[in-house]
Amino acid sequence: MGTGIVTGTGTARRPRAPVAVIGPTAAGKSELALDLAEDLDGEIVNVDAMQQYRGMDIGTAKLDVADRRGIPHHQLDVLDVTETATVARYKIAATADVERLLGAGRTPIIVGGSMMYIQGLLDDWEFPATDPTIRGRYEAQLADIGSVALHARLADVDPVAARTILDSDGRRIVRALEVVELTGRPFAASAPTIGDPRWGTRILVLDRDRDELDARIAVRTDQMFDRGLVEEVERLCAAGLRDGLTASRAIGYAQILDHLAGDCTLDEARERTLIGTRRYVRRQRSWFRRDRRAVWLDAGAPDVHAAARTALGVS
Repeated sequence: MGTGIVTGTGTARRPRAPVAVIGPTAAGKSELALDLAEDLDGEIVNVDAMQQYRGMDIGTAKLDVADRRGIPHHQLDVLDVTETATVARYKIAATADVERLLGAGRTPIIVGGSMMYIQGLLDDWEFPATDPTIRGRYEAQLADIGSVALHARLADVDPVAARTILDSDGRRIVRALEVVELTGRPFAASAPTIGDPRWGTRILVLDRDRDELDARIAVRTDQMFDRGLVEEVERLCAAGLRDGLTASRAIGYAQILDHLAGDCTLDEARERTLIGTRRYVRRQRSWFRRDRRAVWLDAGAPDVHAAARTALGVS
C-alpha cells in the first residue's frame, strides 16, 4: 500500500486516509492524537467504548473540553448511562463520522483502546444477529451465579473465547455464549478476516515499557479517586447507572458501585480498580500484537510525535 499522502500549495502534506492512534490504557494516546490532528487538519473520532457515556468523565480519563485544543471530537457523550453500548451501533455512527470528514477534506484521527470497537470499525465486522430470549437467559445466569462462574461455562464450550475474555467482563461472556449457541460455532469464527483496513487507515499503536505503564496506571487510578470518582458515580446513580448493562460494568465504576453497596471498602475499590486496569492492559497488548498492519511507537521515546510523523510520511 502506498503512503497515501497528498500535497497542497502552501500546506503541509497530509494523509488522504484516516489515522488510528490505538494502544493500551494510559499509554498517552490522547495527546499524540491531538498533535496529529493539528498537523493533518484533522478531527478526533473516539473509539473508547466508555467515553461514549455522558457524565462518565473522571473514570474514563475523558479530556476536558478546555484540553481539546478546539479540535472537534466525535462519538464522545453520545449515550446515557442507561443505554447499552454495542459495537454494532458504534460502527454505524463512527463510519458516518469518518466518511463525512473524508468528504469534507478533513483527516479522521481515530483514537482509543476498545479492541472490538477498533476491529469493528476498521475491518467492517458484520456481527451475528442477537436473540433476546437466548441473551436474556444468559443475562439471568450472570445475575444469578456471577461472571466468574459463567466464564467457567464459556470455557467448557469455547475455551479459545474464554482465554481472550476476562472473567469479570460479564457482558462479553454473555455475548460469546449467545453467539456460540446461535451459530453452533466458536465465538472467534464470527470475527472478520484481517486485510487492508477500511479507507486505507494508517494504524499506529502507542505503547510503553511495562513497568513504566504500570506506574502510570497506578498514578491515574489515584488521580481518579482523588478528583472525585466516588462523587461522579453517586451522581450517575441518580441518572440510572445501576440499571445500565454496560456503563455499570466499566472498570472503576463497577468497583465504586460495590463500595457504595457496602461490598468493599474504598481502599479495596481502589485496589480492585488498579488490578482490573492492569489486567485489561495485558489483554489490549495481546490483541494489538496480532495486527501486523500496525506501526508500533514507544510513547516513552524523546519525541514520539516526530516518530509518528515519520511513520506517516508527513513532512
